[in-house]
Amino acid sequence: MFEYMGDRLSNAIKNIRGLGKITEDNINDAVREIRLALLEADVNYNVVKEFVNNVKEKALGMEVQKSLKPDEIFIKIVKDELVSLLGGEYAPLNTTDKFVVIMLCGLQGSGKTTASGKLANYLRKKYNRKPLLVACDIYRPAAVNQLEDIAKSLNVPIFKKENAKVVDIAKEGIEYAKNNGLDYVIIDTAGRLQIDEELMNELKDVENNINLNEVILVIDAMMGQDAINVITGFNEALHLTGCILTKMDSNTKGGVALSLRHLTNVPIKFVGDSEKMDGLSEFYPERMAERILDMGDILSIAEKVEGLISEDEAKEQARKMQKGTFDLEDFLQTFKQIKKLGPLENIIKMLPQARSMGLNNISIDPKDLAHIEAIILSMTPYERKHPEILKATRKMRIAKGSGRTVEEVNRLLKQFETMREMMKFASNGKIKLPF
Repeated sequence: MFEYMGDRLSNAIKNIRGLGKITEDNINDAVREIRLALLEADVNYNVVKEFVNNVKEKALGMEVQKSLKPDEIFIKIVKDELVSLLGGEYAPLNTTDKFVVIMLCGLQGSGKTTASGKLANYLRKKYNRKPLLVACDIYRPAAVNQLEDIAKSLNVPIFKKENAKVVDIAKEGIEYAKNNGLDYVIIDTAGRLQIDEELMNELKDVENNINLNEVILVIDAMMGQDAINVITGFNEALHLTGCILTKMDSNTKGGVALSLRHLTNVPIKFVGDSEKMDGLSEFYPERMAERILDMGDILSIAEKVEGLISEDEAKEQARKMQKGTFDLEDFLQTFKQIKKLGPLENIIKMLPQARSMGLNNISIDPKDLAHIEAIILSMTPYERKHPEILKATRKMRIAKGSGRTVEEVNRLLKQFETMREMMKFASNGKIKLPF
């Protein structure tokens, strides 16, 4: 997401790199490139116009200090404006109240039911909440069955009821949660192909008769500028507290994210970044702006890692890296933890300068990772700790045991040794890695 727009913005900034100062003449080309990048990304025209005017006005009014270069000043201005456009401050979901009821709404096909499951999974894992899924989509064929399958896969309770009004199902679901020690109710509602009076009246009925802590709109990021009309329609009928942008892992241009908050004042709370149940990420405007500008998102990587490895384990691994004693046993444990983070290429894309180094298009075949693990598992514990003893006969045995070739075993050992040396030098500050 945002890759094409990010590349165009980066090119715009390069246009003033090396110049002695910012002037109206040399900034016009950069501003024109920014305007085209945003328009091609489906950002609303009025939003684009205001954005580029603000950037130009601030850039021309900025006194460039001797310690800073014009392109450094310009990129800071662009980043600050992007952060403002995306909402400024992080808007968290209500996780502080002891008992919370939220309703998810949206058009048919936006991904509400899947988002309900992802939200339940997020709340349970991060905040140790006890969620209940309430099936209020009583019109779409198999909608309740889909939510049941999701609930079963997550081992999360679900409340459903046949031949009843939506508002009654929601009320009884809340009572069920209270009676069974559950503290977070997620109501999955029906959608339509387009906004209509029947849909809105049903949602209003729920909002008017139930004390909702949050009303979240789930919207498909691939809709483009038409998404603004959908958000406006829901926002005029309901008291929206936020939205979830789904399918942000697709080839979407991402313009809706840049237009949404500015035009509707509805904060983006989450983005769906994979089809898996853990594919829901909190939306931080500053982090997203940094990713658009290829500055990376180290904080998000750190949050993904948090919980998978303890602080003591991290310190021990860092100590081993520094001493050069990081062995294949350590690598295997780290490898298993990394796999829990999701697709490795998604993590690599969060590294600073990932696009400029060509890492954004990297594709890692899960089979290749499985082959690496198979080779290491075919070694004895002693061999993993002392890879230097791996001679021809041992390598042949490992290759046979893992179903790979001796050449692949040799390649892995060579790559591991190179990596270990880089870790040692980097930890000692002798070399600076590109990220």
